[in-house]
Amino acid sequence: MAIYVLSDVHGHKAALDEALALASPGDDDSIYVLGDMVDRGPDPLGVIQLVRSLPNARVLMGNHERMLVDILMGTGEMDNFTWALNGGVATALGLDALDKDELAELVGWVAALPLYEVVDTESRRYILVHAGIDALEARGFLATSGIDVSGGRGAAEATRDDLLKMLARQDPETLLWTRKAFWMHPTWLVGEDGTGPVVVAGHTPSIVLARYAGLDEDVGVDAEGRGCVVPVGACAETGGVADRIDIDCSAAAGAPRGRVGIVRLDDGATWYAAIKDGE
Repeated sequence: MAIYVLSDVHGHKAALDEALALASPGDDDSIYVLGDMVDRGPDPLGVIQLVRSLPNARVLMGNHERMLVDILMGTGEMDNFTWALNGGVATALGLDALDKDELAELVGWVAALPLYEVVDTESRRYILVHAGIDALEARGFLATSGIDVSGGRGAAEATRDDLLKMLARQDPETLLWTRKAFWMHPTWLVGEDGTGPVVVAGHTPSIVLARYAGLDEDVGVDAEGRGCVVPVGACAETGGVADRIDIDCSAAAGAPRGRVGIVRLDDGATWYAAIKDGE
């Protein structure tokens, strides 16, 4: 059973459909969607419906789903004007077309989405979140739990349960919104021997990742300037292993630079579908 991960489709259902067809996950495979299905693109509800129809799909909440819930349930400070500025118009129009029961069911489903997950392939453990983690807080929690992450050891000794407990202590605002604080610095969860959990996140469009991660300007784009999956942080201190992976392929940017990307964690294979005009 393979593990596929994608994020930040932002209402571009046609590109998501194409990317899934290219990746062709099997019914026994798992698909993780790391949030931001809605807003900006033309068919956010279509994206939700497609994701919910996928066998073995598991969905995490993104900051745009959080905004949707805050608006419709009155659970935050977000207002309709700010939501509209963040691309919420298409989502709002789709929600208006639902009857009362359909709307209540959908909003309830979105409100119950988890903020994180920990998954295992045959060779590595991965932490899945929408935006990133507070790595200093993570290492502090693990250390107080008896897991020594100092001296280049990384967190290979942490169990899945250890990591889930660590994630439960993270500030939800960090998991949903962090950018520079996460991408600019190593997590130190991957040790000098290359073992330890890698964090997979979206939220930061790869076409602007360089400014948040302090990297060369051409990082995060392909030869044609389009968004792509970006492993970050490979160095001697991590045994040459990237300790973070950005999977936001900039669908929110639309055509011609935005794409929906899917990565298979088992072997790092990637598939892309470009955002086309009007889609």
